[in-house]
Amino acid sequence: MENVLALPRVEPLVSALQEQLHPEGEALVYLFGPPGTGKSHLLQASCHAGSVETLYLPLAELAAFPPEEVLRGIESLGRVCLDDIHAVLGDDGWERALFNLVNGARQRGCRLVVAGNAAPRALHVNLADLRSRLSGGIVFQLAQANDETKAAILQFRARRRGITMSPAVAGYIVSRSPRAMEQLLDVLDRLDQTSLVEQRALSVPFVKEVMGW
Repeated sequence: MENVLALPRVEPLVSALQEQLHPEGEALVYLFGPPGTGKSHLLQASCHAGSVETLYLPLAELAAFPPEEVLRGIESLGRVCLDDIHAVLGDDGWERALFNLVNGARQRGCRLVVAGNAAPRALHVNLADLRSRLSGGIVFQLAQANDETKAAILQFRARRRGITMSPAVAGYIVSRSPRAMEQLLDVLDRLDQTSLVEQRALSVPFVKEVMGW
């Protein structure tokens, strides 16, 4: 989880994910929130944490595939991260396969991290037992970050790349860029690549020049 900035609002979730692989850790951690709140990033970071064999499944991209093929045997892994679970709910085959996965994972000691767009009780689920299983773990709600938090995340991600980004530069990017975190990180990618090619440090004039703002 080194690539996650543990802000106060997400520290309990990060701690739960870090502790999940310990014997006393939770069998299932469920997180929900609107797009742009970092759910996918947290799930992918979870898959790179620890030494057990893990798997990340973006269910929105896999919904058209047979669920029994997608999920076959994965309960034997140490941890499985299921992203966008809402994308396959309402399909009886997917719901039954997910219910069986949760039960099988609990029996085999496989830890599950699940992300959706709503709390378990608010999901459009036909299979009541699946809703009950998803509600049985720790549930965390993620909120949209404010501009100050987005600037802090930008600086953190820049440091992870070995880039120095001042608060003034981070604040300027947030004020001019589209607000979605994914788009802000796309800006960071572009600035990183250009600064490497031109051997220039990040500054407000440099950002203006590269982004055309």
